[in-house]
Amino acid sequence: MTITELLKAVDRLVEKQRGKHLNDFEKVVIKGLWSGQTYSEIAEECGYHQNHVGDVSRQLFKILSQELEEDINKYNFCWTIERVVTSRQFVIGLFNSNITWCNPHTLDDVNLSGSSQLNGDIETNYHDLHLAPKIVKFCDRTEELKTLSNWVLNENIPLISVLGLPGIGKTSLVKRFIDLNIDKFDAVIWKSLKIQPALDHNITSILTKMGYVNPNLSENETPLCQLLNSSILRAKKCLIILDDVQEIFNLGVFSGQYKTEHQGYQDLFRRIAETSHQSHFILLSQESSPDMLGYNDDFAIAKFLQLQGLKSINFLSDRGLKDKESWSKLIHLYEGHPGYLKDIAQLIKDIFAGKVSDFLAEPEIILTVEINRNLAVMLQRLSVIEQQILMQLSQTDQPRSRNDLKQSLSLSLTDLINGLQSLNRRHLIQITDEKTMLFNVSKVVRQYVRYCGSK
Repeated sequence: MTITELLKAVDRLVEKQRGKHLNDFEKVVIKGLWSGQTYSEIAEECGYHQNHVGDVSRQLFKILSQELEEDINKYNFCWTIERVVTSRQFVIGLFNSNITWCNPHTLDDVNLSGSSQLNGDIETNYHDLHLAPKIVKFCDRTEELKTLSNWVLNENIPLISVLGLPGIGKTSLVKRFIDLNIDKFDAVIWKSLKIQPALDHNITSILTKMGYVNPNLSENETPLCQLLNSSILRAKKCLIILDDVQEIFNLGVFSGQYKTEHQGYQDLFRRIAETSHQSHFILLSQESSPDMLGYNDDFAIAKFLQLQGLKSINFLSDRGLKDKESWSKLIHLYEGHPGYLKDIAQLIKDIFAGKVSDFLAEPEIILTVEINRNLAVMLQRLSVIEQQILMQLSQTDQPRSRNDLKQSLSLSLTDLINGLQSLNRRHLIQITDEKTMLFNVSKVVRQYVRYCGSK
């Protein structure tokens, strides 16, 4: 790929989103990155401060990430752009002078005469999994995998939410299901709402990749209407994965409240769950809304799978740890959270020579930098009411009742109950006794809240 081809491709992508072509300085930055220069080298060459070069680069990376649905940064910019542009049919200006990605097998199925169509004779199944992770080792999620497989393949549940804390294994579980069953679907498409949350963009992308294009879309017909009115979901067995669904929810309020610009997803989830078709949407999220769970509609068919921590010590078998008799205690301490345990195992290996017993002898639970960072991001999403409840629950090691919390907090009963429900939907509290309804927090969360509160 030449620099001229690169600039032309990037220019079209940038112009498509912001309505303006690359300026001269942006072209210099792209040429520099392509030739392997650092920000400081580019800055020295063109007379700008390297911080400005970095800012411009990051703006370009953000645009390219959204348009190409790839996580692009300065480390992977060159090879990612070259791989994407040269490995697919990169068609420029086919429809209304827009850039359109077409799978080689579906390119001939697009009706260029002006009318929309879905060709049902596509011989090769379409798979778009470039945003899905590669699973090197699948954790002990046999029962969860059976449940997910049964819902999709036997019960034909159209809307499934896989829920849990960051790093708990949601993405790995769904990717493992796909790896085992990919031949059972006409199309499998993986979307990340962290990279591109816009509903219209994602639906248009799905329609295009499936070979359904309508250049004469009326002003009153949204991409969502086009998807639902087309025969795609009925004629073909499609599996659509929406990852990082929490990105479409507001911060600082109770869980599952849609951002204004993303309220269309509420209608999408409801319509997918209540209409008749043979396709499936799987939503991966740290928090949920009633629409994702089917609570608000008697006609909706939706299920959710909440992932808990692992129990088997086999997860730690290749982590370079000693004192196998202590592994169960380590897993219990960190509630079987795979992400936390990976970090902690590396810490034990680095600082404690792999001796789990020495690590467990420390007087308090240890949180790594990565665990602290993940918890900080999660807690930033909380409302003020949720923060108050979480701090109150973290003050003691014992579970608390609603009445106990009500007496300790200056909250109305409604705020307290709604706050508890919201925290539960974020998987940040535990119900230790369903008969008396006692609430608690995990040891990891408690330690983090106490540590931050003491600062």
